[in-house]
Amino acid sequence: MIDRWLLAGLLGATFVLFLRGPLRPDLVAILALLAAAIFGLVPVDRAFEGFGHPAVVTVAAILVVSRALGASGAVEWATRPLERLKGHPVALLTGLTVSVTALSSVVNNVGALSLLMPIALRLSRSSGRGPSFFLMPLAFGSLLGGMTTLIGTPPNLIVADARAATTGASFGLFDFAPVGLPVAVAGVAFLVLWGWRLVPRRDARVGTEELIKVGPYLTEATVSEGSPAAGKELGQIPAVDVQVLSIARKGDSLLAPSPHRTLRAGDLLVLMGESDAIQAFAQAQRLELVGTSPEHAARLIESDNVGLLEAVVLPGADIVGKSATNLRLRNRYGINLLGIAREGARVGRRLGTTPFRAGDVLLVQGARQETLAALASFGCLPLAEREIGLGAPARRRTAVLLFATAIGVVALGLLPPAVAFLACAAAMVVAGVLPIQQAYAAIDWPVVVLLGAMIPLGIAIETSGLADLIAQGTVALGAVAPAWVVLTLVLVATMFLSDVVNNAAAAVMMCPIALAAAHGLGANGDPFLLAVGIGASCAFLTPIGHQSNLLVMGPGGYRFGDYWRLGLALEAVIVAVAVPALLLFWPLYGVR
Repeated sequence: MIDRWLLAGLLGATFVLFLRGPLRPDLVAILALLAAAIFGLVPVDRAFEGFGHPAVVTVAAILVVSRALGASGAVEWATRPLERLKGHPVALLTGLTVSVTALSSVVNNVGALSLLMPIALRLSRSSGRGPSFFLMPLAFGSLLGGMTTLIGTPPNLIVADARAATTGASFGLFDFAPVGLPVAVAGVAFLVLWGWRLVPRRDARVGTEELIKVGPYLTEATVSEGSPAAGKELGQIPAVDVQVLSIARKGDSLLAPSPHRTLRAGDLLVLMGESDAIQAFAQAQRLELVGTSPEHAARLIESDNVGLLEAVVLPGADIVGKSATNLRLRNRYGINLLGIAREGARVGRRLGTTPFRAGDVLLVQGARQETLAALASFGCLPLAEREIGLGAPARRRTAVLLFATAIGVVALGLLPPAVAFLACAAAMVVAGVLPIQQAYAAIDWPVVVLLGAMIPLGIAIETSGLADLIAQGTVALGAVAPAWVVLTLVLVATMFLSDVVNNAAAAVMMCPIALAAAHGLGANGDPFLLAVGIGASCAFLTPIGHQSNLLVMGPGGYRFGDYWRLGLALEAVIVAVAVPALLLFWPLYGVR
């Protein structure tokens, strides 16, 4: 009995830290696992079994396969017909949402959204509607698609493992489809037929023009005779909150100049920074400020090889919490940070020392290919159309063939998902579809660590009897209400839990409770487990509920409170469709 209450207290503290704590969710999960092992709630010799769990291996493998499919150009090639819809906003919204829903049924949710979001942003510019019209439905569609298959989202793998531990047989690849597919279809239909009216209009998203068209922030200056800067390397000149974006010399322009570039008298510099910082810099270095318009100066900072690029900071990116100064963007990578957009507004002052947040849209200047590579290594998603290389057709065919083979092997039951998709990921690397470095980079390690740490805690919830204790209330409700009401309660409770904690963690916590409730009612456990799977994919009320929601927050210009209006209506539609479908395809009593 003491173990139950100790575990309940530990889970309560973990939940609070997930919700409002200063620590990352994966670190919270590790600390919770260590505490459970120290207090004897989880056997020490089994505390780390979760990191070798088949669900964890499958998630990592699917992430690699998703990256390989994206790198092969298969998604861009398949979605090119959407170009024809750019003059019809609602039709384009329908095409994008259907595409991301279908794609996320077989690849990672965030991976599917990352592949389609740049396409949506590009097409939105010629559709007559701002990005906010498209991006929230696109994010929600990526969650809906994950409900339909075993590999669509990590919670489904958790649910399948809970069934295997209870009955000895896991759910199959398409066992989620009889319920998940009607829910996804109903959800997409709601989004494209009526739900888009609930999306807040943030059509004036801060873009490239707004981030650099800031009057005194962008100007030109000439290096005068006798200037302390003349004869010095750029990196040797103290410049607080001022960036040199280009140097014009004898008719030639050097864009994003190296810190080792030596300045000369007569050089024309394009400077960016706060007006007082520029004034102080010009005064200290005896520069002559040139009266010119920001628009004219802006034309001097791009060329065929050097350009302005927008990118969004992905959740869990290495640069979250760091600043341009910490990263030494200019000196180490040759990248100038020109602007940060956050929740649809420009971050005005102290760009160099402003810590980056997930969802921030960054405007940078640098050599195009090198900057794209650096942004990818940081964990940022460039918001630009990717070109499909000449060698891509062969890679596309190889990637699609390998992936289709893995799907077929799992569907026929020839190999378990962990083995089939890990083999597929390895084959992608061996075949040259994805370099090994990118394969490792594709794995979302915080999610892997969180899953590995939470799985033993989920087992402890069941073995300690805590699940039975929590389920007693729902069982008592079953004495005065039909069992389908308890099923609905499990679904709704999981929905709201996934809005505030990671959806995989929500599934780990709810599976033993759902099974205990089913056992107390004398009902089949399958519909209760599937209710957990559906509910865990319904993180629609907040941007922190799922990485997909956070990913579109910056580019769409959304605010924290923008999600619940569309999200709550969508969750009502899902409950209305999911409960009857569960009762139809997975009866509460008797044999399915």
